[in-house]
Amino acid sequence: MTEIPAKYDPAEKEDKWYQYWLDNGFFHSEPDGREPYTIVIPPPNVTGVLHMGHMLNNTIQDVLVRRARMQGKNACWVPGTDHASIATEAKVVQKLAAEGIKKSDLTREEFLRHAWEWKEKHGGIILEQLKKLGASCDWARTKFTMDQRLSDAVIHVFVDLYNKGKIYRGVRMVNWDPAALTAISDEEVIYKEEHGKLYYLRYMVENPAEGEPAYAVVATTRPETIMGDTAMCINPDDPKNTWLKGKRVIVPLVGRSIPVIEDSYVDIEFGTGCLKVTPAHDVNDYMLGQKHNLPSIDIFNDNGTLSQAAGLYVGMDRFEVRRRIETDLREAGLMEKVEDYTNKVGTSERSGAVIEPKLSMQWFLKMDEMAKPALEAVMEDVIRLVPAKFKNTYRYWMENVKDWCVSRQLWWGQQIPAYYIPQSLGGGYVVAETIAEAVELARAKTGHDGLTEADLTRDPDVLDTWFSSWLWPMSVFDGVLDPDNAEINYYYPTNDLVTAPEILFFWVARMIMAGYEYRGERPFGNVYLTGIVRDKLRRKMSKSLGNSPDPLDLIAKYGADSVRVAMMLCSSAGNDIIWDESLIEQGRNFGNKIWNSFRLIKMWEVSGEAAQPESAKMAVEWFGAKLAATVAEIDDHFASFRISDALMTLYRLFWEDFSGWYLEMVKPAYGQPLDAATYGATIAYFERLLQQLHPYMPFITEEIWHYVAERGPKDSIMVSRYAPVTAGKRETTMVERFEWVKEVVGGIRNVRKTKNIAQKEPLELLYAADENYPAEYESVIVKMGNLSAATPLAAGAQKPSGAASFIVKTTEYFIPLGSMIDADAERERIAKELNYTRGFLASVMKKLSNERFVQNAPAQVIANERAKQADAEAKIRALEEQLAALE
Repeated sequence: MTEIPAKYDPAEKEDKWYQYWLDNGFFHSEPDGREPYTIVIPPPNVTGVLHMGHMLNNTIQDVLVRRARMQGKNACWVPGTDHASIATEAKVVQKLAAEGIKKSDLTREEFLRHAWEWKEKHGGIILEQLKKLGASCDWARTKFTMDQRLSDAVIHVFVDLYNKGKIYRGVRMVNWDPAALTAISDEEVIYKEEHGKLYYLRYMVENPAEGEPAYAVVATTRPETIMGDTAMCINPDDPKNTWLKGKRVIVPLVGRSIPVIEDSYVDIEFGTGCLKVTPAHDVNDYMLGQKHNLPSIDIFNDNGTLSQAAGLYVGMDRFEVRRRIETDLREAGLMEKVEDYTNKVGTSERSGAVIEPKLSMQWFLKMDEMAKPALEAVMEDVIRLVPAKFKNTYRYWMENVKDWCVSRQLWWGQQIPAYYIPQSLGGGYVVAETIAEAVELARAKTGHDGLTEADLTRDPDVLDTWFSSWLWPMSVFDGVLDPDNAEINYYYPTNDLVTAPEILFFWVARMIMAGYEYRGERPFGNVYLTGIVRDKLRRKMSKSLGNSPDPLDLIAKYGADSVRVAMMLCSSAGNDIIWDESLIEQGRNFGNKIWNSFRLIKMWEVSGEAAQPESAKMAVEWFGAKLAATVAEIDDHFASFRISDALMTLYRLFWEDFSGWYLEMVKPAYGQPLDAATYGATIAYFERLLQQLHPYMPFITEEIWHYVAERGPKDSIMVSRYAPVTAGKRETTMVERFEWVKEVVGGIRNVRKTKNIAQKEPLELLYAADENYPAEYESVIVKMGNLSAATPLAAGAQKPSGAASFIVKTTEYFIPLGSMIDADAERERIAKELNYTRGFLASVMKKLSNERFVQNAPAQVIANERAKQADAEAKIRALEEQLAALE
């Protein structure tokens, strides 16, 4: 056997083992007769680099995938990236600007060449970084949302939904991003609280009646939009504004006369009860405009500057206009007052710019019918959200779903397959997957058989990035274009999805809709929703705040295993992760504990001739039972996605039970060999522990796996099968009774500590035997307590005087100390313990005397409380007798 180094060096080993896994194809999956286990990665933006959120998400996925492999399933984890239309186009525009090139100076084809060059250079960075984490993705299956086959699937779906009447084109109020110069969906708008102002403007009344006010006052947070005003609105039931009915008012500075309309939409209590109506720049005003047939005046250019239609401040930025118009209104005597005001302002998730509501011709997907099966699937747990608290949030969104604006005014993405017919040939448009099909449709629509490709103009817009990623679980297996192929039939539906709650709606919900629309079934069984990684001040980690460590730096410093353990120790589904670097040190210390425990075992001399001591035999039996019980507990944690709890359970099993108890119980005396039977059992247990640890700590477990025994080149721990372990009633009893052994040994050690008796000094243990004395483990008690003997007291025998004592369950233990005992100190100790036990009994009796508790609590809970009462009463009697013996 190769000599085991004194220390494990992750920097030296991790690249070696990752390359070993790759070289042997352990990550790759092909359909076969095994049960499949499939995860598709939430595709990170092609612009992205690894951050702490990615670390958390992908560690969880890797734990699930590695565990499934070792359960004998055909595990397939599909990686890939998202083309991220807005973010990527911004990066390319920025790069071109640095080179002195404007996007507007390029043709679409020229720009896309630059975009693809940028993607090829930068697009795979994050996937390479995931390899440092140990991610066991099937890299041969790596997909990109703009791969040709995936793009063809997107176009196919658009055309299909259009033909079904679910996609339509129309002018609607959309969320316009003035920085990215594109519409974005409602779900991509982030509302932030801002401290602004409420401006009270004077709208002069046209031809006021004698004795009536000369003007009405309107409160607004956006005075820069007054150039688009086409009406003032009051509530017909508002007594204070009755005088305005039927009047016309003059828009301040603009001089335009507009009508006063009436609608119960207006909140009587807000401001003055008068509302300026700007149909082109507010979604609610737009609805009022539609209802009352008001004209719309679009006063903004796409970049947020004022257009010629505004008439004033043309070419100025909207926020500069806000500052300027306040002064101008004051000077004109048209500003009543200005107050501080806090409201929520919509900003673009992509660019951070303040959103501008804008009337725009866009493509929309009807969502109401598609939402129904997707809602039902989650509400009935056909698809399980973990944690379930997100079901109500999901339901609210799905019951109030709006049509999805799927068009984007960009070049990077799948171009909308709509082709416009010139007015000279009849006008209109057709939707088709190919230009050839579009020509045929256009000929049929217009009756012009001579119409050619050159006559058609393709819609310049692209589809929302989410319109490609909503097909992801299907498109990665070519299930859209080839819906009956072997891979989609084998791997779909996928098993688990791990993602962040903030994309529950515009990715997860849409994938569910697409799954039911195109395959008539769910796309995945479980959705594990992670929390947000925060610092110790509970701030979200971000580069802008400078509070986020570089994950690759952490891996280089501590090793991937330590970082993975740290991530999993502090995470539970749906709850935020409070990150502390000391957790990585805990992970590193755990790795050292595993390494040193293995080195200790391998240092022992083994003899085939040596007999197995009774203490070792009992230790082997106990740990086998403990392992079986703990594996069952871990399985239960995983079934409920308590992945952090599973790790903590495993952590305690290894650190406390295996290293702290089992190895000490079987350790041979100094200079003596270990018997072969105990050694064989110990190595077998260690291998089983390594297998349980492997999903969390893949690198160190692989390294030790090849030291434990001679392995062939394909004998990786990651493809080893979990050995079956089962715990029956006998094993369960053994585990329970061994907890008393721990308490007995703890009692002996406490006597040594309080009496300052060295561990090497043998002690005698006397005990008043009863049914709670763990007689089967007596050899273990003798060894672990370093006893010369453990002797039962004869029935009815006098309690030994001059002895330290303690009680475990109902069994009383004595350690004769002769002159070493301090009677006064022992009386004080017993009195203190007696007071505590009486207090404990009082709390138990308070519960049992509560009629409501006794009537409503489960029978097992009542039984447990009765058992506590009996144990406490027995302990009190014993302590009182001990105290009396010392008087």
